[in-house]
Amino acid sequence: MRALLQRVARAPGGRGGKWLVLAAWLIVAVALGPLAGKLGDVEDTSANAFLPRGAESARVNTELERFRTDPVVPAVVVYTGDGAEAKADADLAAFAQFAPAGEQVTRPVPSEDGEALMAVVPLDSEDEITDKVDELREIAGANAPPGVDVQVGGPAGSLTDSVAVFDSLDSTLLLATGLVVAVLLLITYRSPVLWLLPLLSVGFAAVLTQVCTYLLAKHAGLPVDPQSSGVLMVLVFGVGTDYALLLIARYREELHRHTDRHEAMRIALRRSGPAILASAATIAVGLACLAFADINSSRSLGLVGAVGVVCGFLAMITVLPALLVVTGRWVFWPLVPRYGTPARKAHTVWSRIGAAVARRPRWSWMMSVAVTAALALSAAGISMGLTQSEMFQDKPESVIAQEQISAHYPSGASDPAEIVTRTDRADAVRAAASAVGGVARVENTGDRTPDGELTTLSVVLRETPDSQAAKDTIDGLREAVHPMGALVGGTTAESLDTQRAAHRDLTTVIPIVLLVVLAVLMWLLRALVAPLLLLATVVLSYLAALGASNLLFVHLLGFAGVDWSIPLMGFVFLVALGIDYNIFLMHRVKEEAGRLGHTRGVLEGLTSTGGVITSAGIVLAATFAVFAGLPLVTMAQMGVLVGIGVLLDTFLVRTVLVPALALDLGRWFWWPGGLFHRLARGERDRPASPAATTAAPAHDPA
Repeated sequence: MRALLQRVARAPGGRGGKWLVLAAWLIVAVALGPLAGKLGDVEDTSANAFLPRGAESARVNTELERFRTDPVVPAVVVYTGDGAEAKADADLAAFAQFAPAGEQVTRPVPSEDGEALMAVVPLDSEDEITDKVDELREIAGANAPPGVDVQVGGPAGSLTDSVAVFDSLDSTLLLATGLVVAVLLLITYRSPVLWLLPLLSVGFAAVLTQVCTYLLAKHAGLPVDPQSSGVLMVLVFGVGTDYALLLIARYREELHRHTDRHEAMRIALRRSGPAILASAATIAVGLACLAFADINSSRSLGLVGAVGVVCGFLAMITVLPALLVVTGRWVFWPLVPRYGTPARKAHTVWSRIGAAVARRPRWSWMMSVAVTAALALSAAGISMGLTQSEMFQDKPESVIAQEQISAHYPSGASDPAEIVTRTDRADAVRAAASAVGGVARVENTGDRTPDGELTTLSVVLRETPDSQAAKDTIDGLREAVHPMGALVGGTTAESLDTQRAAHRDLTTVIPIVLLVVLAVLMWLLRALVAPLLLLATVVLSYLAALGASNLLFVHLLGFAGVDWSIPLMGFVFLVALGIDYNIFLMHRVKEEAGRLGHTRGVLEGLTSTGGVITSAGIVLAATFAVFAGLPLVTMAQMGVLVGIGVLLDTFLVRTVLVPALALDLGRWFWWPGGLFHRLARGERDRPASPAATTAAPAHDPA
């Protein structure tokens, strides 16, 4: 791996290599660019894409595909208010055109309290469901008498509203993320040109990411869904910009020491490359650990995210160095790094912070732990789980329709549970299901597989489909019908299966992620104590971020609870991304400790990396904060959690807690590696010879 990094370092730094690198990327972008726009073609938007592997509800969905070649998706139209009956009768004839052959629109069914009417419009799943629902809503909303409210919901309405969210996800996220990154880079570099190079490099990375994801999904079975596709670009922008900031900062330092920019880039890549590689490996492998999750959407997000990180890494160590070397020193204008001038001021805010921590290291890390632990306590009272009506920041029409149904009908009337059973056992299964508490009624749908072997039953629950009482009823149904070989599915069953799988995934994936990250840190730092402490600080930071996010969710954003997927997804993202900054810091600290001694090495490492890591943390937190404005609560919660966690890592963990622990432990921080023994003997790394550090061609055309 070291040899690979050395070859990469020589390529952009060579006088001809930089043009070869840029030409190669241009060829790839032009030749494969058209494939990037096809990512949506391989997205899995089926119900099973967001369900656990092997879950009973997923098996029911698979079995239902056997029943007919043109399965229907019901849209439920709810009328309330005086004059609703006349409006419903008038709409019935218009709705009839939407029913596929062999199906018909049900006549409006009045509620027991006489205040609502409900009609079910079957839609052919082979058609564009969203277009049909939009037409239904247009008809239902036209010529409604004053005081009459009409909403179109049910499974078809929910699907339409969810698709509308994800359809705007990619464009909204990409535009907002690009704008945020551009503004922050402009502020960071204070140069009218330099900020364009990281953004252009991330653009190349984004194209390569979409192409690779499309090809892997099409030919290797990589799972891709709308959620993972939307998060992918944010992740690529975030980590790509982080690596760009680290590399440019080191390159700027070397330009002060070398007259030849090619030599400066070669050394910058050689010295920052291992940290960038370790960071990319940690994030990619950490995300790939989600392959062990049961929930398909979690697996998709992890695997797709790993592809994005690898592509971002490749772009940042090839195309960005080539662009920097081609443009020369003037690209930093007006703060052009001149050869022979100091790389940074002698006294900066980071040197002052380091000096303050060094005066009382034990007090510093104990206070940092106290602050993060206090925030972590807020996670103890977290409310887990969101109902369908709580999944959106602004209620869509399908949610309002469900609330009307729950108010006037048995709550499960619009979205019944489904039982798949052998036809010869249907009567016995129906009787057993009817006897379960919480069941309003059981209906034989009349649907059979072409061979007549299987039959479906529709079970209307008394409670709201996504309530805990309804989930308890599903458990009762399964217990009653499993002895007869029947399966229970539907929306409530899917929610129950997802909830339980999320708990299993937490206990399975988290230990794997921790072990993987620990292995990467041990490889990078060649020690045991430091990796264990770094991992502990990131876990503590995650718990603090979860607690702080919960306070925001409850007291500021008004969310009813936390989605079941958030703890696991937040943990994987924050451990992988949070350890990122510790890797950047400790790789530099190790380098400086070998040269200057442990205490001076810690302070020099903090001073050297303070500005760039802070900038990187702000950029990454800001990119994920874009999620907070999305209409889907789950995405907003993940953005808030990751953003807070990254800021905690940037301003508290990496700035105070980790340096204080390293200073308090002294050379034992590096036990049992070679640096520990060298420090014990008082040895220092030999400085490079003047010839090695300053030799350069007499003329460097910048």
